[in-house]
Amino acid sequence: MGTAANAGPFANEPLTDFSVRTNRQAMEEAISRVRAGLGREYALRIGVERVMTRDKLVSVNPGQLDEVIGYVSKADRALAERAMQEAWRAFDEWKQVPAPERAACLLKAAELLKARKHEFSALMILEAGKNYAEADADTAEAIDFLAFYAREMLRLDDCNAIRPLIPVAGEANRLAYIPLGVGVILPPWNFPLAICAGMTASALVAGNTVVLKPASATPVIATRFVSLLEEAGLPPGVVQFLPGSGAEIGDYLTSHPLTRFVSFTGSKEVGLRINRLAAETAPGQRWIKRVIAEMGGKDGIVVDETADQDAAARAIVASAFGYQGQKCSAGSRAIIVDAVYDEVAAKVASLARQLAVGLPERNCPAGPVIDRAAYEKTLQYLEIGSQEGKLLAGGKPAGEEAEGGGRLVDGGRGYYLEPTVFSEVAPHARLMQEEIFGPVLALCRAKDWREAIAIYNDTEYGLTGSFFSTLDERIAEAEATMHCGNLYINRKCTGALVGGHPFGGFQMSGTDSKAGGYDYLLLLTQAKVVSRKLADA
Repeated sequence: MGTAANAGPFANEPLTDFSVRTNRQAMEEAISRVRAGLGREYALRIGVERVMTRDKLVSVNPGQLDEVIGYVSKADRALAERAMQEAWRAFDEWKQVPAPERAACLLKAAELLKARKHEFSALMILEAGKNYAEADADTAEAIDFLAFYAREMLRLDDCNAIRPLIPVAGEANRLAYIPLGVGVILPPWNFPLAICAGMTASALVAGNTVVLKPASATPVIATRFVSLLEEAGLPPGVVQFLPGSGAEIGDYLTSHPLTRFVSFTGSKEVGLRINRLAAETAPGQRWIKRVIAEMGGKDGIVVDETADQDAAARAIVASAFGYQGQKCSAGSRAIIVDAVYDEVAAKVASLARQLAVGLPERNCPAGPVIDRAAYEKTLQYLEIGSQEGKLLAGGKPAGEEAEGGGRLVDGGRGYYLEPTVFSEVAPHARLMQEEIFGPVLALCRAKDWREAIAIYNDTEYGLTGSFFSTLDERIAEAEATMHCGNLYINRKCTGALVGGHPFGGFQMSGTDSKAGGYDYLLLLTQAKVVSRKLADA
């Protein structure tokens, strides 16, 4: 398996510039190649076995509902039990693999992913409904997670040299970070490669084995990622690939006595349920389970009267409507001071109206939401918004109603909605308080910048936020008082980079973990100190 002792410094994977014609052509060719292989059946992975089941998850292109991405075998509880037992058996061997060898596997996977970057992005364009830039950023972030966590494990493995313990006379003392055991990995559909890769790779490089249950909407990209890990040298059984129903196997795995930790990204409601189930001690359980959860947000951008209005408007629109608002970091509300409210609101509405809705494979700025449930939920919020605010842009489904469901847009039948802006929304309105996860933006008026910050803070979430101002004293106060895990000054509130912006939030946004940061692997390890009395002491 090789080692990664000389990995070199970490650097973020560059994003692709699709204004360059050859880059666009490369992506178009990748989409054609991926499309030629759609409709296949995919097996579960339990130990060394590939298990095909009669019951399948059917992955459908949300922008072209007639197109099936793949049929992925679906596990039941009996298979979940087998997977857990296999993961437990594999843990005995994997935990003994030296950290440099585990890190080398991740670095190899990063190299393979770089070589097939457009192929993985193309699959996300078709399976998740991302446009070129969003898919490319997702793949780049996956590469970053693999490369960053590999290096982090090498740093922790050498912690006694980097940060030695305080000497104790007559003793030799050392600290080691050892793995926890078997983890259950529950990634989301909105970053189906990056977050899946980050959650899985961090657990593996720390010496744990995992049961990976991918999101039901995007299981094909997850199975391709698992194949990539295997090609990179990951031994069989270290990852159990187990698609299935959250109700049938998700709760079962979370409550299992052999589960040592659960890593989850998704909604607040599901995250709280996982936390509650994990807190209950099952018969035969020998530990307190850890839960690492990122549970979304109601993120916002605050704009004062000194801000660059054009820059603020561009950031608001990019944060609200990037990937149709389907990011936990999406800026679904903007709080603007009264002195410039009308001007900024007009600029935001104008930019939103310019976002063409269409097929992701044609790189349209606005694509479909992920599925029918998301579509119908967003329609409900459009109705709520019509009662709570003043419609400035959008406000309805895009295109024409299609027979069999969905909307006809740009030659495709999918779950398309117009980017929507509501103005004059009150601070305690539902549009300002509830996570929508769709292309809906609420604008709220504040009398001054301090009231705007207070309105921003008045939420149960605390993930990302932005503050636009040119005054240093106001920026300093915003940095101290805006309560969120990732605060950005004079830029959009999405687009965190691994290593540069460790990501995770406060309150109902999760367990305060920081993915892509220097302390993240500590959540997946336990510290063991060995003290040896010296012979001549």
